[in-house]
Amino acid sequence: MVILSFETLSFAENNDFVTVTLLNLFITKIPKEDFEKISPFSINNAHSINFENIDDEKASFRFGNLLNKYFEHLTNKLTGNKATYIHRNSGIPLIGNVSFGIVYRNSSIIEIKPVTSCNLDCVYCSISEGLSSKKHDFVIEKDYLVEELENLLKFVNEPVEIHIGVQGEPFLYADMGLLIEDLQKMNLVHTISIDTNGTLLSKEKIDDLAKNNKLQINFSLDAIDTELSKKIAGVNNYNLEHVKKMIAYASNKLSKKEAVIVAPVFMQDYNQAELEKIILWIKEIKNTSLKQPTLGIQNFLRYKTGRNPTKEMGWDDFYLMLEKLEKKHDIKLKLNKDDFNVKPTKELPKPFNVGKIVRVIIKCTDRFSNSVIAVAKGRNISVPNCKFVLDKPIKVKILRDKHNVFVGELVNY
Repeated sequence: MVILSFETLSFAENNDFVTVTLLNLFITKIPKEDFEKISPFSINNAHSINFENIDDEKASFRFGNLLNKYFEHLTNKLTGNKATYIHRNSGIPLIGNVSFGIVYRNSSIIEIKPVTSCNLDCVYCSISEGLSSKKHDFVIEKDYLVEELENLLKFVNEPVEIHIGVQGEPFLYADMGLLIEDLQKMNLVHTISIDTNGTLLSKEKIDDLAKNNKLQINFSLDAIDTELSKKIAGVNNYNLEHVKKMIAYASNKLSKKEAVIVAPVFMQDYNQAELEKIILWIKEIKNTSLKQPTLGIQNFLRYKTGRNPTKEMGWDDFYLMLEKLEKKHDIKLKLNKDDFNVKPTKELPKPFNVGKIVRVIIKCTDRFSNSVIAVAKGRNISVPNCKFVLDKPIKVKILRDKHNVFVGELVNY
């Protein structure tokens, strides 16, 4: 008997199917008869599957092929949206897109995005992510992401901050703790920052995260009023008190200087009256904790792809408002690049530039409908207005190449 065990996969039998769950969030259903074609099988625990009358190599190979086939039908448990698993053998590079993978803007802050999806539905979300989203999702194999990041760091060759700024809630990614541990070990990484709504954290999880002394957590907290916080979060089960407790607990536990940043999004007609309440609450933490969280108020901006519940406040008025609050409450609110030690770094070469015609291969659906991800020369390229046909070669004209984020226009099909 061969036993195949997995950390990132779990199995559950259901009538004529086996439900396979990837990283606790993404699922696919495989008919039992397809397992039987490999050999007689059984599931004795959630993370392993047993095959009889077959050797280990054949079982691993055939089961791998079976997973690849049905992972094409992977869906998100929260939304039912289709999803793509990007791994070493997927043929999808991790540089080229702002939604997933690695985003390097020639600065000392490098973004990584291992997953898309969110458990909230915030009214101001700039990309309309969340429980009502209908977009295609992505999830990346941790080891693949780590390897590709290490390759980029060798090129950059100077100290950087790694910012985990996913399109959604990063702690939906089941391997997040392991990913942060891997980042902690990288000599060129001086800071690991992560944006979270805080709802999925617990004291136990923060205790584990606190072992990483490079970690900085940026919390969303947009109101102190319970009902208003639910309205802004877009869900009735938003637990404001839990989030506040996690912020206060993390402020005590994380060892890095300015390890906790509270980052409200200011929206006219929504939470203007809440800003002073948040400031006063932040100052209360100092009375009960070793460290006071840093407060960084953000100005709401309207985006073409976002939910836009109100108008923007002009920057002059916004900074004037912050100045008045700073003086009244004796607290720093205006943060800039100098506060985060952002520096320019060497430019990553582009394999193609705007205007170039490139032969590419379609690999998966993009975030938006009728749009695909195609690949060429170690980059992925978004191609709108293109039908998905796996591995189909097409030609595109590059329309965008800034910071190695590529968009192409279909030339022929």
